[in-house]
Amino acid sequence: MEYRTLGRSGLKVSTLTMGTMTFGGAGAFSAVGKTDLDEARRMIDLCIDAGINVIDTANVYSNGISEEIIGEALGGKRKGDVLIASKARMRIGKGPNDEGLSRHHLIRECEKSLKRLKTDVIDIYFLHEWDGVTPLEETIAALDTLVAQGKIRYVGCSNYSGWQVMKALGISDSHYQPRFVTQQIHYTLEAREAEYELLPISVDQGLGVLVWSPLAGGLLSGKYRRDSPTARQLAGWSEPPIRDEDRLWRIVDVLVEIGTQRGVSAAQVALAWLLGRPAVSSLVIGARNEAQLKDNLAAASLVLTDDERSRLDAVSRPPLLYPYWHQQLTAKDRFGPADLVLDRSGI
Repeated sequence: MEYRTLGRSGLKVSTLTMGTMTFGGAGAFSAVGKTDLDEARRMIDLCIDAGINVIDTANVYSNGISEEIIGEALGGKRKGDVLIASKARMRIGKGPNDEGLSRHHLIRECEKSLKRLKTDVIDIYFLHEWDGVTPLEETIAALDTLVAQGKIRYVGCSNYSGWQVMKALGISDSHYQPRFVTQQIHYTLEAREAEYELLPISVDQGLGVLVWSPLAGGLLSGKYRRDSPTARQLAGWSEPPIRDEDRLWRIVDVLVEIGTQRGVSAAQVALAWLLGRPAVSSLVIGARNEAQLKDNLAAASLVLTDDERSRLDAVSRPPLLYPYWHQQLTAKDRFGPADLVLDRSGI
């Protein structure tokens, strides 16, 4: 297992992170998976044995049950150098303050997560989603309080737009308060929108990137092909949205072709492509069963050739939106490292 420094921190994270959205299977999350405590223990041990050192969860996963299962599975003790990442922001109750990033909600939910996880500290604490109502100054000050109290160590954001990330970083810098060291984003061969703003920001501002749902909810696993609905779709789970199905299946065709040639699964090829992208620190992998988990774990050692990467780039290249096409025509002689993240070869 390879370990990468998380952004401008000194923290080393494994290139694969264990995702636990399947733990519990309560409410809407039953469409994703129903991993119970015994199976969770086996999966956690499997991941740790493979060298994974990050377990990712959130207070909203099965309404806290995912965190409870992790706490029980670890027995209140950290195994080796295991890091725990969790999140808050989503609605977690029926009250008026049971969602958002207010000081009230954020500190309360962090303290609840600590109890469920049976730990004194959360290593990486993510703002799970943007909150356009709460002033960012209040949110970042609350994170500062939690860091000062020793309840969290590093902070990050998830599902923010480019301007939202930069506004938060500006506030942190001007107030000398904790700065995001990482983003957790959706980024796949099928969904490369992050290359417009989020990945360049990560390169420019020194943010690590954790990728959630790196197989697009199983769509890039190679298990599903044209005219065969996925398990999540059959269960009514709508993430991620697919706007061009023909493009999706062309991407899957290439993944399967490369996987067959290399003697590996299409899923491993899709994960290996992501691990070669700029600023990517770790991929959050989840699984419905141990067989899926073992297959995903094997991606950590797969290195694609330049030709294989070129084939995947060509079939998945995003359109060059404005102002990027204009910059490509008039400014490419002065591009910096962050500018070069976006694939502009299609113009």
